[in-house]
This record gives sequence, structure tokens and C-alpha cells, in this order.
Amino acid sequence: MVIATTQLMVVLDATIVNIALPSAQRALGMSDADRQWVITAYTLAFGGLLLLGGRIADLVGRKRTFMIGLVGFAVASGLGGAATGSGLLFGARALQGAFAALLAPSALSLLTTTFPRGKERSKAFGIYGAIAGGGAAIGLIAGGLLTEYLDWRWCLYVNVPVALVALTGAAVFLRDRPERKRVFLDVPGAVLGCGGLVAIVYGCSEAQPRGWGDGRVVGLLAGGAALLAVFAWWQTRARHPLLPLHIVRDTNRGGAFLTMALVVIAMFGMFLFLTYYFQTVLGYSPVRAGLAFLPMVAAIVVGSTQISARLLHRVPPRFLMVPGALLAAAGLFTLTFLTARPAYVSHVLPAELLVGLGMGLTFMPVMATATTGVARQDSGVTSATVNTAQQVGGSIGTALLNTIATSTSAAYLADRLAEAARRSAGHQLPPAVREGLVKDGVVHGFTAAVGTGSVIMLVAALVAGTMVKAPGPASALPEKPAPEPPTRPVRY
Repeated sequence: MVIATTQLMVVLDATIVNIALPSAQRALGMSDADRQWVITAYTLAFGGLLLLGGRIADLVGRKRTFMIGLVGFAVASGLGGAATGSGLLFGARALQGAFAALLAPSALSLLTTTFPRGKERSKAFGIYGAIAGGGAAIGLIAGGLLTEYLDWRWCLYVNVPVALVALTGAAVFLRDRPERKRVFLDVPGAVLGCGGLVAIVYGCSEAQPRGWGDGRVVGLLAGGAALLAVFAWWQTRARHPLLPLHIVRDTNRGGAFLTMALVVIAMFGMFLFLTYYFQTVLGYSPVRAGLAFLPMVAAIVVGSTQISARLLHRVPPRFLMVPGALLAAAGLFTLTFLTARPAYVSHVLPAELLVGLGMGLTFMPVMATATTGVARQDSGVTSATVNTAQQVGGSIGTALLNTIATSTSAAYLADRLAEAARRSAGHQLPPAVREGLVKDGVVHGFTAAVGTGSVIMLVAALVAGTMVKAPGPASALPEKPAPEPPTRPVRY
């Protein structure tokens, strides 16, 4: 429960401020161009530092890293809530992301080492998978409630008591067996890996306002890819690599990492667009918009804790991943039939239930497969790689699908406005007609983006079915010892 509570805090903090952002912008006098840094500062630090955070957990101890991360996250949250200017808020969000990069991999590796196999492991990963899949939606619900009934600052303050409770629970209940082998930190690898991830996450965030063809965006993405390529080469040379390549070379584990990234790319766009659909098209309040996600959260919990957790120790993991991704793809496809007319019961609710069940079936076996059979001294960095796939996938998905939505909406609206102007013989369109066309354009772009997400989800099902070939339950796979490091000298 301590680990689950902490993971929920980390995951929902990526979205809890979304609904509160307009209020924070007015209170602190942020410009439209700068407000994105409330989100970007967190995602940059979180996504960019995850690999380093995972190896630090292996180096200094998972429980110790977990508790340091909790304290730092609470302090950063308090600073952000008390911010008197935009600069302090941006800095606090970056600090939150940095400590989240310590928390997330240490939490998952503690879960992995605490529950090595069997039914208890399945139950633990069922709860963890439900949080991973539904945390973003829970963040939207919590953000709406806190913003409407308290103040936007409570979207940050709320982390302080939660972190203190988790810290007390960690001190009392968590155990971490010290490693016999000493773990070393690969400094060049940390610089290359973290630099490449930061560049890619930043490039994706800049692609939303600037477009994918912008010089800065192209430069960031190309530079990030180049740094990661050099990072991969260096990991074959380093005496103590930050990310031992045997972790990602394993077909089952590599398939789980790729499945995670693809699923999150497809899913994160849905949260963004449904939020706009509820508030802009249907006119929901922030609280009502957040509560509209509850059926999806409930379906994720049921799929993860009541289906996946009961079946993972009995069937191969791909038997859960593939049907889960197919269900989610069907749910996303259902949303492509949306119009500007209210259609929550007929379209949105069935889609949320399908996507929620699909996420519950997918996330739990993906995480269990990715972290099974890893030597204890590599569990931290392996857990970090899972979180990195999730974080980078979310950044890419939000930017990619948002670009598709906005460009499709703009083209649709331009065509419809030109056609309406011809019909009106040059007379100005009534405000109601123009507003209706704008809503139609927003929904048209949304359906195009979600249709793309449905295709990506089908690709995730294909990857899971062809790459994840573990014949037995993920929870029963034996732990593999890490190979001996290379003995040749390394030049720095």
C-alpha cells in the first residue's frame, strides 16, 4: 500500500495541474507562451532523469532512495503551492520531477524484490498496474475537485500530507536486502542517456506549439537520438554501464518495453482530447469533467486487480497483453464516431469501459514481464527503463496526436467557413453558426487523432503477440544473474 500510494502521487502529478492551469496562470500572471512550462518542467526532469534515478536506487539502496525521494517531492510540492511567481513554480515543478525520477524506479524495484513470484506478486502488480493505467485520469478528477472547491495551490499542497504518510509507512513496513556486490555509477552514460532523453522529451513538448517541422524541434529530436545512439555504444564499452544492454536485449523484456511505449502513446492523447471535449464542446465544469473519467478508472481497476492479477500466474503474459490492447483499440475506434452533439452515454461511456478494461489487462503483465528475471543489482535501472518507456511514450503521444488533431481541425474549419461564406453571399455568419462550426472542427480533429491512436494500439497488440514469447507465467520466471562486466580497460 505504501508503494501504491507513492506511485499514484507520482503518476497523477503529471495531470493534476492540467485543470488548475488556467487558475494558476491568472494568479501568477503567466503568459500563454510560458504556461506550458508548468507541465514541461515536470516531464523534462522526470523523463530525463529516470535512468539515473534507477541506478542511484541500485547504488545507495532502494528503501533509502525511496525515502529521500518522498522527502524531496514533499518539499518541492510545498514550494510550488506557495509560489509567488511563475519562475518559482517552474523551478518547483522541475524539482518535483527530479525527485519523482528517484521515487518511481525505487518503488517498482521494491515491489519486484519484495514479491519475487507467485500469487502475491500478481496481486501486487495488479494494484500497481491499475495505478499506472488510471493515475492520469485520477489526476484529472482530483485536479477538478481541488480547483473548484479549494484553490489551484492545493493541487500541489495535497502531496505534502500524502508523502508524509507514505514516509512513515516506508520507515515501518518496507524492507530492502542490501546487495553483496558493489554497484558503480556510470557518469558518462548518465550524461549521455539523460541528455538524450531530456532532448527528446523537450522536443516533443515544443512540437505542440511549434510544429514538427520547426528547426528547434527537429534539432532537439535529432540531437536526442544521436545522444542515445552514442549512449548505446558506450554501454557496450563501459566497465559498469548505466543500463546493461542484456536487460533490453532480452526479447520478452524488450517487447514489454516497446508495448508499454506504444500503449501510452495511444492512450495519453485520449485523456487530453476527452478533457477538451467535456469542457469545450459539452460545457462541463472542471469537477464534472473529472468525474466523467470515473468509469474508465473503475474499469482499469477491475481489469488489473480482478482479471490480470488472477490470471497472470496461470497463463502466458501475452494472453493478457494482446486482448487488452485489442479491447483498448476497439474503445478508441468507438470514439471516432463522436460528433459535437452530446453523446456521453452512447459513445464515450462504452469507449471508456473498453479502454479501461484493456489498460487493466495490459499494464499489469507488461510491468511484471519487464521486471521479472532481473538480477537484484539491476532491478532499479530495469524499473527505471519501464518508467522511461511510459514517460517518453506519453510525451510523444501527447505531441503527435495533438499535432494531428489541431492540423485536422484547422483544415476542416477553414473548408467549412469558406463554404458557409459562399452560401451567405458575403454576409457575416451568425455567432451561433460560427460557434457550431468551431465545435464541429474540434471534434473532427479529435476523432482523427483518436483514430490514429487506435491504429497505434493495434501495433502494440502485434508487438506483444510476436515479441513477448514467455511460455509460462511472468511471475514464475527464474531470476537471471547479470553477466560479468567486461574486463578490458575503459578510457574516459
